[in-house]
Amino acid sequence: MDKRNIYIDNMNLDEALELWEHRLSEAGCLYPMEPEIIAVDLALGRITAEPVFARLSSPFYNAAAMDGIGVCFQDTIGASEATPVRLSLHQQFEWVNTGNVLPDKFDAVIMVEDVQPIDDNTIEIIAPVTPWKHVRTIGEDIVTTELILPEGHRIRPIDLGAMLATGLTEITVRKIPSAIVIPTGSELVQPGDPLAPGSIIEFNSRVLAGYLTEWGVKAERSPVVTDKPAALEKAIKDAVAQYDLVIVNAGASAGSRDHTAGVIAGLGDIVLHGVNIRPGKPVILGIVEGKPVIGLPGYTISAVITLNLFVRTLADFLLGAQSSPPRLLEATLARPLSSKLGVEEFIRIKLGQVDDVMIATPAARGAGAVMSLVQADGFLRVPAHSEGIGAGEKVKIELLRNEHEIQNTLVFIGSHDNILDVLANLLHRLRPICRLSSAHVGSMGGIMAIKRGEAHLAGTHLLDEETGEYNVSFIKKFLPGIPLQLINLTYREQGLLVPRNNPLDIKGFEDLTRKEVRFINRQRGAGTRLLTDMHLNSLGIDPSHVNGYDREEYTHMNVASAIASHSADTGLAIRAAAVALDLDFVPVAQERYDLILPKSFLHDPRVHALLQTIKENDEFHRTVESLGGYDLRDCGRVMFEQ
Repeated sequence: MDKRNIYIDNMNLDEALELWEHRLSEAGCLYPMEPEIIAVDLALGRITAEPVFARLSSPFYNAAAMDGIGVCFQDTIGASEATPVRLSLHQQFEWVNTGNVLPDKFDAVIMVEDVQPIDDNTIEIIAPVTPWKHVRTIGEDIVTTELILPEGHRIRPIDLGAMLATGLTEITVRKIPSAIVIPTGSELVQPGDPLAPGSIIEFNSRVLAGYLTEWGVKAERSPVVTDKPAALEKAIKDAVAQYDLVIVNAGASAGSRDHTAGVIAGLGDIVLHGVNIRPGKPVILGIVEGKPVIGLPGYTISAVITLNLFVRTLADFLLGAQSSPPRLLEATLARPLSSKLGVEEFIRIKLGQVDDVMIATPAARGAGAVMSLVQADGFLRVPAHSEGIGAGEKVKIELLRNEHEIQNTLVFIGSHDNILDVLANLLHRLRPICRLSSAHVGSMGGIMAIKRGEAHLAGTHLLDEETGEYNVSFIKKFLPGIPLQLINLTYREQGLLVPRNNPLDIKGFEDLTRKEVRFINRQRGAGTRLLTDMHLNSLGIDPSHVNGYDREEYTHMNVASAIASHSADTGLAIRAAAVALDLDFVPVAQERYDLILPKSFLHDPRVHALLQTIKENDEFHRTVESLGGYDLRDCGRVMFEQ
């Protein structure tokens, strides 16, 4: 039997952070890097290692601030329109341009507009001037020995200008800490290399090194290390000798091929293995030869979260800097959220302002769901003492995007369709940018979101079996009294997706009762699920006789992916999903897919941009038609109004 590891610790997050900082301090890892002297021209983004003082005053001479003449203010006393004063060149005035040295005997400048030449050597003025008028005096901006930048300051472009203006050409900064990310796993292959079943494209090291680089660390990536303790031991030994910080990715869990904890323990000390957070529990915090060595979980989201929790502050210490505190935004939780008691959980969140309420919608929770982090606007931290948060409660979201982007987000909830990706891309190209954030919860989920005021728009394709009409009866039943428009987006083909050449010869729903046919369904409340149930009911087929009826996916593309990967033989989805993944398609029905738009949003500029795009944008129409299975004959037309 394979030997499996156990977690040494299962500490709560605050205790883990305190212990980690304490042990790093004991090991001398929390001191800034030693200083080095570099050219000011190369200092952008670097951290000052000592205070920076002005070498010269700026300006270091009295300078004309305007084009005109330099004068002695006393020679202008008494000048007026009734008693103009005449001045002689070289004796009482000199012509000067902006920035010129003001001769020592002069103490003011008169603008050229206020000077009346009489001849080549004489001018006339009709108003006096005060001392030092229109003169940039010595040290007006910066005085010699004045503090320009404090220690621990990250140098900005304007800081370069201030230093150079005072004659500084070199500056003492902290050396940049170096880090290496070591990806582990015999199954890993580099992007672009041939793939085989079981292969995983190695991208985590790029993600982790990217974050370290953003934080100011010089990060490199090592070649992939196989699942052999000796290979990992050599890689960590070599890394500790060359780098200030070592990150090992994967091998931190409790599987038989997870060797990171054992190797770190053999080379040094493990401070902690296992923290009560989700995702990210199996993180390893170690110290080898006075260098921090961190073992991060293999799943991308877990790795990113634990890197931020346990390495970001360490990077700040090494740099001698301090990161800005996280930006928090209060929002209203769209739906109830359960959480395991005793575990601090980090939930990816999508945000959008609907009316005057900022709505927070939880995204996918899987530790490997990379797109959930790509699309997330922030994190919601659910404390360990909580079993969940109720719908409608106020929550604090730690932002991953700026508030301007979030304010320009159009919230779309409801049925999934590939057209939404086309729309999102076109809207994002607008100036100002309009973001489309879509949550795929099915047609009924979209209707309920409109009812609760959680979305600007909802997508729906619900067929009423009795009337044969799409969407209207459901709106009347579930959204009575809400002024809205039902706007057509498209007609689309729904059908059974099957592998190329239809190896099981699936021709219709009656074939779903065959034992060898593995079906994959859509979630409850989805219009596609209702269409499936309608056909099964019309044929008198008991759903329990369909192999896979209870297996659910949330999008057409997920259904197509399951069939393309041979984990299912068929499922109901749109033709565009079949075209995208090179599957065959057995037509079942053409259905109408509409948008539910409350009238209160008709004048919202974001909604206006979306409606204008679907009605008038030729690129939108061409792109959608190229996807396959779409008919835009009524696109943008109001099909129903209440």
